[in-house]
Amino acid sequence: MKIFNYKRVPYAEIRAFSVHILTASGSFLAFLGVVAAAEHRFVDMFWWLGLALLVDGIDGPIARKMRVKEVLPNWSGDTLDNIIDYVTYVLLPAFALYQSGMIGEPWSFVAAGLIVVSSAIYYADMGMKTDEYFFSGFPVVWNMLIFTLFVIDASATTALIAVLASVVLTFLPINFLHPVRVQRLRPFNMAVFLLWCAFGGYALLLHFESPQWVVIGMIVSGLYLYVIGGVMQLFPSLGRRG
Repeated sequence: MKIFNYKRVPYAEIRAFSVHILTASGSFLAFLGVVAAAEHRFVDMFWWLGLALLVDGIDGPIARKMRVKEVLPNWSGDTLDNIIDYVTYVLLPAFALYQSGMIGEPWSFVAAGLIVVSSAIYYADMGMKTDEYFFSGFPVVWNMLIFTLFVIDASATTALIAVLASVVLTFLPINFLHPVRVQRLRPFNMAVFLLWCAFGGYALLLHFESPQWVVIGMIVSGLYLYVIGGVMQLFPSLGRRG
């Protein structure tokens, strides 16, 4: 166990290490989500998950601003981030799917098992991103997919098809969108992503008692984000300037 002597540690190192603590806090938020899911408090679980994703969104820019890699070269922020991502993007949503029994028995258990195993393999793929920062294969954003299924109150058949299709697509060379890093159609893609977030946030405020327009908005925006990467792969000129 490494213990710092703060009298000898430069201020820059303390600041840099605090960024790692911020990243690691996502694991505690995920733990609170596990507790909520175990108690079938799925609305609370998704709020905790949302906070964890907020931390995931801000820690990277902060780390780059503080030059964490240069100041603390022996501490891998990338490894820490991958651990937290697996818990928040994969393990917690899979557990929520299992606990909810959305697909019925024993398929909820089988689906959750397929999610965690296929995602673990995906995280080992060194070529998961293309030169344009698309994800190659379904990018294990199970937090988004499972959340969408909760919001639209998906039937067992719909949920099973969505999970099985995504597990298969994990291993196929089909592009999936990274809404922030992919430059093509970026303003529009970001707008759709923010709309999806707005629909989802409103559904949480309503405890998943969503009106029809929220359900439709969630389905349309979610399907767009799901397929647009493959569409741009089929049409390489789409969204290119000039």
